Amino acid sequence: MRDTRMTSSTRAVPENDLNRQLRSAKSQLALYAKDLKELLTREQGKSRTLESTNRQLQAYARDLKAAWQAQEQKTRELEKAYADTVVRLTLASRYKDDETGAHIRRVSHYSKTLALVVGLDEDDAQLIFDAAPMHDVGKVGIPDMIMQKRGPLDEREWAVVKQHPVFGANLLAGSPSLLLETAREIAFTHHERWDGSGYPRGLRGEAIPLGGRLVMLGDTYDALRSRRPYKPALSHEETCRIMLDGNDRTQPRHFDPALLEAFREMHREFDRIFSDIREAPDVPDANGEGWGRT
Repeated sequence: MRDTRMTSSTRAVPENDLNRQLRSAKSQLALYAKDLKELLTREQGKSRTLESTNRQLQAYARDLKAAWQAQEQKTRELEKAYADTVVRLTLASRYKDDETGAHIRRVSHYSKTLALVVGLDEDDAQLIFDAAPMHDVGKVGIPDMIMQKRGPLDEREWAVVKQHPVFGANLLAGSPSLLLETAREIAFTHHERWDGSGYPRGLRGEAIPLGGRLVMLGDTYDALRSRRPYKPALSHEETCRIMLDGNDRTQPRHFDPALLEAFREMHREFDRIFSDIREAPDVPDANGEGWGRT
C-alpha cells in the first residue's frame, strides 16, 4: 500500500510556487495599471492642450478672415476709384482730337483678343483690355491748335505730337494700382516699333513691353480702317495688305513678328470687332461698362 502522506506533501510545493507567481503577476499588473493611468493622464492633458490650441487657431482664423474681408472691401473701393480715374482721363483725351469712343473700345478688344491668341491668361488679357483705353491720354497735353488742325502737320507740330506718350506716362506715374501702372506702360510705349524706328525712346524688340506691342498693332489697324480729315477709311483687305506687306509709311518690321503672325491667322476677328463696335452715345461708367467688356 502507498503512503498517502507523501502525495499530499509533494502537492503543496507547486501550489506555493503558483501563489507566489500569482502575487508577482498581480503586483506587475498593478504597476502596468499605474503606468497606463499616468500615460492616460498625460495624453488627456495633451488632448486638452490640443483642443485649447485648436480653439485659439479657429478664433485667429475668424479674425484673419474678417480682416481679409475688410481689406478686400477697401481694395475693391480703391480699384473702383482707379477705374473712375480711367474713365475720366479717357474722356478727357477724346475731346482733344478725332479719336472716337468707338475707336478706343475697339483697340481694347483687338488687344485682348490678340493677347489671348498669343497665350496670355484671361486675367492678364483683361488687364490689357482695361488699361488700353488710356493709351492716348497724353494728348490732353497737346495744344488744341495742333490736335484739331485739319490737314497734315508740319515738322514742328509733329514733334510736339510725338511727346504725348511722355505726357501720358507722367500723368499716370506713381500709382500703386496695377491697372494704372499697366496703363502708364502702354501709354509710354504704344508708338514704339519692333525695329527701333518708333518714338519716344526708339525701343527695339522685346525691350518694348508686351502691352505696348499689343496696343500698337490694334491701334494701327483701327487707324487704317478709320476715316480721318487727312485720309479716307480703308477696307479690311487693304488694311491687312498694308500691315502684312507694307507701304510707304507702315512696314511689317514695325510689329512684333509673333503678334503679326497671330494677326495673319485671325485677322477676320479684327474685322468683326470693327464692324460690331460703332460710335454710340453711351458713356462708360467706372465699372468699365460701355467699353463693351468681353
